[in-house]
Amino acid sequence: MRNLLYGLCVAALVPACKKLDLSDPSNPTSAGFYANQAQLELAVNDLYRGDFWSNDNEFFGDNNIYRQNGNSVISGNMNSEDAAVRTYWLNSYKAIARVNSFLVNKDKAAANTPASVIARLEAEMRLIRAYQYYRLVTHFGDVPFLTGPKPLEESYEIARTPKAEIIPFIFSELDYAAANLPASYTSASIRRVTKGLAFAIKARTALYTENWAMAKAAADSVIQLAGSGVYALHANYQQLFVKEGELSKEIIWSTPRDEKQKVFSAAEGWVKEFMSRTAGGYGAYFPSFDIVNAYECIDGKPIDESPLYNRNKPFQQRDPRMAMSIVEFGTPWLGFSYQPHPDSTTVWSYKNSRMVSNVDTRSVAAFASFTGFLWKKGIDQSWADRLVEDNDAILYRLAEMYLTFAEASIELGETNARVLEAINRVRARAYGVAHTATASYPAATAAMTAAELKKLVRRERRVEFVLEGLRYMDLIRWQLAEKALTRPVMGLPDPRAAAPRVDAAKWPFAATPEIDEDGVADYTNFGSDIKLILERRFDKTKQYLWPIPASERRVNTNMTQNPNY
Repeated sequence: MRNLLYGLCVAALVPACKKLDLSDPSNPTSAGFYANQAQLELAVNDLYRGDFWSNDNEFFGDNNIYRQNGNSVISGNMNSEDAAVRTYWLNSYKAIARVNSFLVNKDKAAANTPASVIARLEAEMRLIRAYQYYRLVTHFGDVPFLTGPKPLEESYEIARTPKAEIIPFIFSELDYAAANLPASYTSASIRRVTKGLAFAIKARTALYTENWAMAKAAADSVIQLAGSGVYALHANYQQLFVKEGELSKEIIWSTPRDEKQKVFSAAEGWVKEFMSRTAGGYGAYFPSFDIVNAYECIDGKPIDESPLYNRNKPFQQRDPRMAMSIVEFGTPWLGFSYQPHPDSTTVWSYKNSRMVSNVDTRSVAAFASFTGFLWKKGIDQSWADRLVEDNDAILYRLAEMYLTFAEASIELGETNARVLEAINRVRARAYGVAHTATASYPAATAAMTAAELKKLVRRERRVEFVLEGLRYMDLIRWQLAEKALTRPVMGLPDPRAAAPRVDAAKWPFAATPEIDEDGVADYTNFGSDIKLILERRFDKTKQYLWPIPASERRVNTNMTQNPNY
């Protein structure tokens, strides 16, 4: 879960850099390196580290909140000195430099290394380099384009290459990787990049850059691999994101994390941020009202249109993924009943078989979840038992390819049976039924217009991929950040001093928010029965791109800046 949420928050782990890292990875030089298969594999394996793989920070979107704390994106103050931006840039160019060095030197090992091994490792490296350029162009736009090592003196004069020139290179490199990588490995425990990952990166890159036909074709290539048995949707959505799901055939790529191998989050405080306070945590990272209200009712309608919605019982008659991703009130969670109601000052302990003080309600603990909700997705009892989080970080999975295929097809004007099937496979899995059992879930149908299907796919992406780091770039590419990230973050009103501490008719919501065509909620009709937690700000004149790090521009006057930074 850590890498899913904190794709960018590794600045403290990486020293600051004053220029592009164009050096070779070997120590002390590459002169004696790359001489045999072991050294080639060492160079490639180093780029499998989590530092070089991530989705975006979930706090950059409108789903996840950290108490009353903002960040440089939602506070609108991102600038060229931002540590997270600098680290993102630095890690990408470190990886690119190491790939370039490998490609120049790999043939030194030709005499003692099978050609097939060199070819596979080259394909892996070219995929990794393409992935890094995908990350760079989607966040910074035009960037320095390096396909080979550069002497140090030349690095001070490198200019930015137009994004439009780099994107075809990304696609061609991924095509090469797809042609030269296996679809799978003999052991399910082996984690190396595959043909399917090459297609998946291509599909996401094409989607984010509005190359609709390319996105559709690449996503379909992954879907065809699923048809041949390489991939399959995991039957249980909730289980997919905990230990039991780590070897699921739905996963196209994840970065392995394991306590026994000492590759995990050892920060006890991090784990506690997600845990309920009664279970010993802080309850400080919690779902926004916006994501809670984004889950449709089981009739397929948003909450402000469905007669099934009950604001006093918000989990009832809702998309099953809601209760799989967010802790339902009054249900067992990490050894205790979870109940944030202000009058529930004690709750049942399943561990001790008795009532205990309920510090998950703000009438007892002022810093309990400000929205009353807590995350469930990817969290299980082991977090509370071990105070360790070592779930694998899922970066690409089959469900994304189905929805990418559907979205790209709709943008191309296609709303045929295959598009409906792609959407319905994902929606039906949430309900635990076959996609053909269209009477058992709110299926996409041929009667829907292209506009309705487009709206449906966007909502589907939001709830399906919550906490997986995809929401931010969806807001950016749909040009919705200027709307969603300028609305205030709202939470529960302060409880009354004495019981009843809240009007029963207004718990947990005093009204039903209006949901607009873009899925953005308006809480105006709540009046005073809601509390402002945080003001969001997003500057549409500049924030659709990130700033080029100032450290780069200080040493290279040819490095231009993005507008308005």
